[in-house]
Amino acid sequence: MTNSYDDPNFFDAYAKMPRSRDGLKSAGEWPDFQRLLPPLTGQRVLDLGCGYGWHCRYAAAHGAASVLGIDSSQRMLAAAKARTASAKITYELADLATFERPAGSFDVVLSSLAFHYVQDLTGLMARVTTMLSPGGTVLFTIEHPLFTAEGHEQWVATADGRKVWPVDRYFDEGLRKTTFLGQQVPKYHHTLATIMNSLLASGLTLTGISEPRGSEADIAENQPWTRAPMMLIVRGQKA
Repeated sequence: MTNSYDDPNFFDAYAKMPRSRDGLKSAGEWPDFQRLLPPLTGQRVLDLGCGYGWHCRYAAAHGAASVLGIDSSQRMLAAAKARTASAKITYELADLATFERPAGSFDVVLSSLAFHYVQDLTGLMARVTTMLSPGGTVLFTIEHPLFTAEGHEQWVATADGRKVWPVDRYFDEGLRKTTFLGQQVPKYHHTLATIMNSLLASGLTLTGISEPRGSEADIAENQPWTRAPMMLIVRGQKA
């Protein structure tokens, strides 16, 4: 399947987004994600679905011994490489739905807004757990199940003109075709139970969870993401 991010028009539109231009400081979920990060000094880090490589460069700058970023988009990897100077960081073209390395290859596995592109979340988490060293940490962000359930990922207006977030087909897991930046993008909806159980079934211990709401300023301005959760952050640890 062709990666949407390799479409020139889609990629150009994505490049104009604040989080693409300004990196982590423009990612609303970053403060929550950063608080859940384990110590990175001396760690072997894997970033699944690394995109522009923001998290890879952060890990390298905060003491990681080595960082491998994988992505299935050639354009994303080219952009990441162009922004990266650290010799600690390696980028590789690979599909996170099938990527694997020998047992114990990494101490920390990170992923930002990529797991909702994977149909078999349980299989993915099993491979992540195998690749982690004992005591290792996985920390990932996924689109929130309440955000993905109905499928269109759009606010709707009620009869009295209020905008509300629709929740429907929550228990109907599977493919959703959403419109993002003018292009139809396939994603997979997973219930909260499936997300949590994929982690627990692999033998990981749940050590953190967050539903980012944004800053106090965002809340005061009644920004949409402060009213309904768009993202879920989950951290697990291997025994």
